[in-house]
Amino acid sequence: MKDTAYPLEIPNLLRGEVKSIERWLRSGHPHASASPLVMVLVGSALYGASIGLWRSPLQAGFAAIKFPSVIILTTLGTALLNGMLAPLLGLNIRFRESLGAILASFAIASLVLGALSPVAFFLAWNMVPLGEIPSAGSNVHAWVKLFHVGSIGLAGVAAHVRLWQLLKKLAGSRAVAFRVLGSWLATNLFLGSQFIWILRPFIGAPWLPVEFLRPDAFRGSFFETVFHDVLQLIS
Repeated sequence: MKDTAYPLEIPNLLRGEVKSIERWLRSGHPHASASPLVMVLVGSALYGASIGLWRSPLQAGFAAIKFPSVIILTTLGTALLNGMLAPLLGLNIRFRESLGAILASFAIASLVLGALSPVAFFLAWNMVPLGEIPSAGSNVHAWVKLFHVGSIGLAGVAAHVRLWQLLKKLAGSRAVAFRVLGSWLATNLFLGSQFIWILRPFIGAPWLPVEFLRPDAFRGSFFETVFHDVLQLIS
């Protein structure tokens, strides 16, 4: 069984066909990760480019590199902890299988984001040019950032709904699946958000030059800036 490659097909993945995903997960073929990895790279790169395009084509190119990097770094950075949490919380699953399950869920999120990228490109095309926004106090900048946070959140919800279905089948228990999903969601959200913060800018700011990384990349956090934007919009 381990000598046979079972590609993870997009229709099966999006429909959450558990038998097909489980067969791919259990195959153990060295090339099994290729198909979800390609989905992550293509889908998230398209959405990353749509984020940066509002600032400039160069920023779009930077974001197309950095957005898939966030997903890959988050998958690898949480692999050991998530692989340990699964058996600790009652799910009998190998480290390779836990890594594959998380990669498959990120592939779903990337496919959703790739599908949303034309909407994001259209938004960037129709918005007031970022270079014409005079100050950091503009609500336009905050609204665009919150649009992208909402889109990424929507993709994350879709991915975790499918992951929940897979975990429920593997665990044979809703309680165990719920505990594992909650722990994986918390670790992925925390580390992924910080990688997004460190690798900023994705949109860029009109009063700052286009750059790949900020000089103060490790100062502050993702949650602080989202909280600040929400306060700015409701004040």
